[in-house]
Amino acid sequence: MAAKMTGADLATTRDRGRVQRGALVVTVSDRVLAGVRDDVSGDYLAEILAEMGFHVDRALVSDEAADISKLLESSVDGHALILTTGGSGLTPRDVTPQATKAVLEYEIPGIPELMRTEGGRSTPYAYLSRAVAGVLRRCLIINLPGSTRGARESMAAVEPILMHALETLAGPFDHDPKP
Repeated sequence: MAAKMTGADLATTRDRGRVQRGALVVTVSDRVLAGVRDDVSGDYLAEILAEMGFHVDRALVSDEAADISKLLESSVDGHALILTTGGSGLTPRDVTPQATKAVLEYEIPGIPELMRTEGGRSTPYAYLSRAVAGVLRRCLIINLPGSTRGARESMAAVEPILMHALETLAGPFDHDPKP
């Protein structure tokens, strides 16, 4: 399972009008967990998010659907954004999309469609991704590929819309119940 989380209090907060956000990068990989593969895509995503002004936490989890779902559910309250990397391909061990769907309140199909479309400009293999995106308790969760190239292209695709999505989820909402 994942290492102990830090920064659970780094969810979206407003400090003197400035939005600060906590993000979690979850690497889903038996091989990284076993220490036989470097976490290049996770390192890249953490670096990009830090450059965007996020407080970034990291987690590592095996390719087990129950472990992935449990980690996502236990992490959303401490983060405005969770990016997973790995486990979105076609092999039987690629269970990240199923584990993510199992905990989502609702999906946002346009985000993975955008990632596949942009990735498809450089390789047709991008269309084999089964990545999903959605929301759980106002936390945006997005599955990205485990390959460095796939993670890089997918992040480049969503970066222009990411802050708007997070601001929308953070509220306030014009249709919130009146006090």
